[in-house]
Order: sequence, then C-alpha cells, then structure tokens
Amino acid sequence: MKVTLINPPYPKNAHSHPPFIPLGIAYLGAVAEKADHEVSVIDCQAEKLTPDTFRQRISQQNPDVIGITATTLLYKSAKKILEIAKEQHPKATTMIGGSHVSFWDENTLNESPSIDLVVRREGELTFLELLERVAAEKPFTGVLGTTFRASDGNIIRNEDRPFLQDLDSLPSPAYHLLPLEAFRRMGKTIFPLVTSRGCVQWCDFCSTVRMFGRSYRMRSPKNVVDEMEKLHTKYGESQFTFYDDAFTVNRQHVLQMCEDIKARKLNITWDCETRVDMVDEELLTAMYNAGCITVWFGVESGSEKILCQMNKKIKLEETRQAFKTAQKVGLMTIASAVIGFPGETEETAWETINFINSLNPDDIGFYVATPYPGTPMYEQVVKNGWLRVTDSDF
Repeated sequence: MKVTLINPPYPKNAHSHPPFIPLGIAYLGAVAEKADHEVSVIDCQAEKLTPDTFRQRISQQNPDVIGITATTLLYKSAKKILEIAKEQHPKATTMIGGSHVSFWDENTLNESPSIDLVVRREGELTFLELLERVAAEKPFTGVLGTTFRASDGNIIRNEDRPFLQDLDSLPSPAYHLLPLEAFRRMGKTIFPLVTSRGCVQWCDFCSTVRMFGRSYRMRSPKNVVDEMEKLHTKYGESQFTFYDDAFTVNRQHVLQMCEDIKARKLNITWDCETRVDMVDEELLTAMYNAGCITVWFGVESGSEKILCQMNKKIKLEETRQAFKTAQKVGLMTIASAVIGFPGETEETAWETINFINSLNPDDIGFYVATPYPGTPMYEQVVKNGWLRVTDSDF
C-alpha cells in the first residue's frame, strides 16, 4: 500500500513551539515500512504548510491510505487537512489517531464525513492490521482499537486493543522519512526517545493511564541504548530527550541504562521528566554521570490542598528535597506547574508561584488546567455542569 502520514499544522492564532520530531508518526512509518508498505510523511509544522500549500503537496501524491495524528489543540486543524486530502483523493482511506480522538471517536466521525476511521490509543499494531484490510478490500469489522463508519453509514466501535507488552519488538522510529533539517536548532537536532509506556499513578489532569495503561511497560535498557548509539552514529547527533511521562518509575532500569551508556563511552547528553517522589541522590548522580543535563519535575502546585484534589500523591517536602538533591548533583531543574485546577483560588495560585520561586529552578513551565477528553478532570467538569466550551481551538 502507498501510505501518507501527516502531522497537522498549528491553528493560525495558537501559540506554537518550535517544531518537534513527531515520534508517533516515526513509529507508525517504521512498522508500515517493515511490512513492505511505501510510506511518505508530510509534516505541516516542520515544513510550515498552510491548508492551501498542503493541498498542493497532497495532490502530488497518490496514496491508498492517509493517516493523521491530533492532540486536542490540533484536532480541528487535522479535520480540515483530512477534508482537503479526501477531496484530492476520494478513494483513499482516511484515518486519524492520537490522544484527543481516542476519547472523542464517535464525535469525530459524526463531525467529519471526510474521516473514515479512528484509531484509538496505541496505534502500531492496529495500523498494520488496517493496512492489511485495506489491501485485501475487507471491512474493518473486528479490528480492535478502532471506531469506523460502515458502508451503510452507521458508526461501529470495536473493542479496545490490548496494550503491546513487548516494546522491544517495535522497530526503531523511521526518522529518515522526516525533514530532519527543519528540526535543527543552534546546530543540533534533538532526537526524542521513549523507554516506557503507561504510568503507575493517575493525576486527574492527565490522560496517560487511559491512553497507555496503568501498568508500566518498559523497553530493555540495552534496546534503548542501542537506539541512542545508532542515532549518534548515523546522524552525528549527541542530544536526546526522553518523552516518558515518569522516567524513573523503575529505578533499576534507569541505573542499568546509565551503566550501559558509560560502558559504551557514548559522548551524549539528554533530559527527562519524572516525579519528585521517584528520585534519590544515587539515582540522580548516576543519571548525571551518564549524560543527563536536565530533569523536568512535576511540581504541579504549591498547595497541599490542590495537590490532593489533583490526586497527585506527592508532598511539598518531597518536591523541595528532589530539587535540592538534583541541584546538588549538578543537574538543571525545570518546574512544571498547573494553574486553575478546580478548587484553585487566588491564594492557592500565589502559594504555587511563591513555592516554585523558593525552589530556584532553572526554568518554569506554567500550564492552564484544561479538561482534555480522557482525563478525570474532564469527567468532573462535565458532571458538575462547568463545561461551557468544547471548541478545541484554544
């Protein structure tokens, strides 16, 4: 099959970060290529494509399958892009995946006749099965992890697909499909990696558990370092960022990975994010000695009351100790916080601001609490009748 994968553009008036390498698309491209499909990628963010210039790009291709990914912010943009793609290639099968549509699947199909199918949660195995069905001209009935529009127009929701347990079985992301030059900043391309999927906690503002499960599935330390070494050798890049939601859940796993990096004498640097209650001096020292330069910590709030309402399950003293220890070791620290969670007051917001200031982090990331579909916060907001806007263009 000829497959085109798309990273949609940011909404016109939305704040946008510098383009990041779309790891999910790179994984989908890798599994599709491994199964002998012909894959191309259109990264609208990296290539600075508008809907009009995208129309020109997609018209030059002849795909059998068109797939796009979407967070909540990018959802409306993704729908517009698939509408254009369907106009240009009406016989192509159009699919959308990602965190937003995983929990907005039937709504997505009702809202957009240009979308044939929604891939929910993890996409790699589901995507492969779908490509087989399209190639064989068979219906999507029974394909786990999908919601689709049948030939009679009815929307059918198949059961969830079990989570992939052997993450080592996935091929390395197909970075060669991406416009890598567009991701260079100050002479470097920072490659993303994941060592795990899932999370053992469940903060109320987060959808990770529903997206990837509450169990913590890990790649082997060797498999991770093999990928780092391969990228270092192939592209000459030496900086990496880990996308794990909580990098240090399994302490021994991180220690083994750090030992392997040192044993191979890899001259690399990397950063990660994790929980403040899952680090200690020995672990942070090992990370620093293996090239870690920065740790993002989920501070979230400086109010014990709000932390409790978030179901964060950390104490302020644990946060103080984590920052103190990381700074002692020599790591840069970044504090991530959420403002405006239900129950927040001006007083608790100032508690957070003052608390983070006392931590003396190297950088701060403040985020406005948003009831994304798939989060317990969303259910709380809907239940209490607080949801006033469902338009995803924030």
